[in-house]
Amino acid sequence: MISIDKFISFFRNKNSITFSDFNSRYKVRTSNGKIVDLNTYIKERSINIKDLKHLYDHLENRELYLRRFYNKSLNPTPIHQLSQTNHMKQTELNNNSLVQYKNIIRNIHYLDILQNTQSGFDIPTFLSVLKDLYNNETIDYKLLTPSALFYIKQNRIGSVFSSFYFRASILNPYLVYSLNKSLLKGTKIFTPTLGWSSYCYGFLECDEVVEYVGTDVIKSVCEKTREFARKSYKNKNVRIYCHPSEDLFHNKTFLRKYLEHFDVVFFSPPYYELEKYPGKDQSTNRYKNYNEWLHGYWLNTIQLCYAVLKKGGRLCYILSDYGSYQTGKYYSLVEDMNTITSTFFDKKKILPMHNKNAHMTKHRTTDEKIIVFIKT
Repeated sequence: MISIDKFISFFRNKNSITFSDFNSRYKVRTSNGKIVDLNTYIKERSINIKDLKHLYDHLENRELYLRRFYNKSLNPTPIHQLSQTNHMKQTELNNNSLVQYKNIIRNIHYLDILQNTQSGFDIPTFLSVLKDLYNNETIDYKLLTPSALFYIKQNRIGSVFSSFYFRASILNPYLVYSLNKSLLKGTKIFTPTLGWSSYCYGFLECDEVVEYVGTDVIKSVCEKTREFARKSYKNKNVRIYCHPSEDLFHNKTFLRKYLEHFDVVFFSPPYYELEKYPGKDQSTNRYKNYNEWLHGYWLNTIQLCYAVLKKGGRLCYILSDYGSYQTGKYYSLVEDMNTITSTFFDKKKILPMHNKNAHMTKHRTTDEKIIVFIKT
């Protein structure tokens, strides 16, 4: 867990500088990645010096924003408070309801979520932009656009950071908890990814869940999820594997142990290249193109899900289509992935899930769907 003081210490305190020094010392990272002098950039773009002064004032008072950000996004709610919360009904499933339950996940995995996971559309990561701005005297050009300067003037730079820069998506543990309570009713759970530990947290807060098994390819996520479960849920049977899910389908030891063992398999699979996670074993690094990914990653993962589920067990995943306004590419993930799943499972229902879609300037997604299949 990272404390507020340690988080703020990453953005080392510097001696106060004058506005004149700010203009002469700071650089701008342009849209093509070049570094230019701030003075040169504002003259070329005819940026009003009075508007720039508001960004300077923010830099001088950065700690106020950093404390607000920590308290809103990283300050964890007591873990077991979740199990005392009324769950959402099937008709009101919302990933943005009671978002404070995401905070512990962001805190545990803050570097991977805020910095190390890359956007598939070359959007700078949230923490890299903050480090450049606060530590390296370098301003991302988007902070100097008219819309950004307008919000900075209104003391709403947090809205600019959250809208313009990339943070890995998190499934709310409260949503996972609610899904199991209102729909899945699982007692023995398997997740083919760990979802930054949010699946483990949401399921293990359910009294009826006695066993949780999950796998992922990011070593640090596996280690932190394992430690989180060990410390917080000593009376539950938890096993974390660090393997690609598609490889586990060919792992005879795993299949012998868990053949037709679970009553629920749940996850939100990778949306192909929407987010690029660190590590050579990531599915987008293992397969050359979308079709290879569908058959190499998805087909084998679905066969694994079928093998480990009991008859009558439920497979549930959250998915949407997505595409890029810039490239014109569009991936029909729901249709393509459901087509493969339907060769093994009977589809039970599709439920809508509300979720905000940031970074709309770069990509578009359809509404996310909660898709449930049943093994007959």
